[in-house]
Amino acid sequence: MAVQGLEQTIVRDPALFYWILIPITVVMILTGILRHYATVLMNSPPKPASTLLESRERLSLIHGVNLRNNACAVLTSEGFTSRKEYLINAYQNGAFLKDPENRGQPPANPMSDPAAMEGMMGMMKGNMMMMIPQTLIMSWINAFFSGFVILKLPFPLTIRFKSMLQSGVATRDLDVRWVSSLSWYFLNLMGLQSIFGFILGADNAANQMAQQMAMANPAAGANPFQPGADPDKLYRSEAENLEVMEYFSLLDGIEERVLHNWKA
Repeated sequence: MAVQGLEQTIVRDPALFYWILIPITVVMILTGILRHYATVLMNSPPKPASTLLESRERLSLIHGVNLRNNACAVLTSEGFTSRKEYLINAYQNGAFLKDPENRGQPPANPMSDPAAMEGMMGMMKGNMMMMIPQTLIMSWINAFFSGFVILKLPFPLTIRFKSMLQSGVATRDLDVRWVSSLSWYFLNLMGLQSIFGFILGADNAANQMAQQMAMANPAAGANPFQPGADPDKLYRSEAENLEVMEYFSLLDGIEERVLHNWKA
């Protein structure tokens, strides 16, 4: 067992750095670039709304999301209150629905709607572009590099990081700062987003975190309604979000902040 207070050293072959660490990093960067261009080629652009009522139904939900996100920067208290009350009443009354007579009824079967089927196929393609490369890379690492300890972090960490940094290495007494080859893959999976942004731009398909945030943010796409979603339920949910929101302005206390910075 390792003795507390003593520096733990492991004799490693320097070739591990060139034959494991660098190849995994390069392969993941190239895979992210290929995934970006494959996603761009396979994905079809979202179709615009076919009618004015459908366009109003989409934009009205995005209007509420934008009000919550940007009201503190551009609106006064009176302007925010009036817009908030108007949207809450409209959401609860179903004023923005393109088919108000279908309110309260279960949503139509997406299998019978060509537009919904196309949207589901697009989501499936995006999931495949994320899962297939990850599965192949993990299988490649497990087949050739499983069980290798490739580097040691220069800063101390708590024991909670051991399971994250030493995946595939079944040693209880190994210092938590040592990183296994499989854990290096997971670190690159989350840490290469800035490199992808530098190479491919901020709006790239290789950034998996950005894709997940775009799916969770209704205002990120042209159509905030997923296939089979009930617009009335989304409106009621957004009305609840607006009801509990309290107004604040970015200009509150601006004089004190300016004087404080000026004195500093």
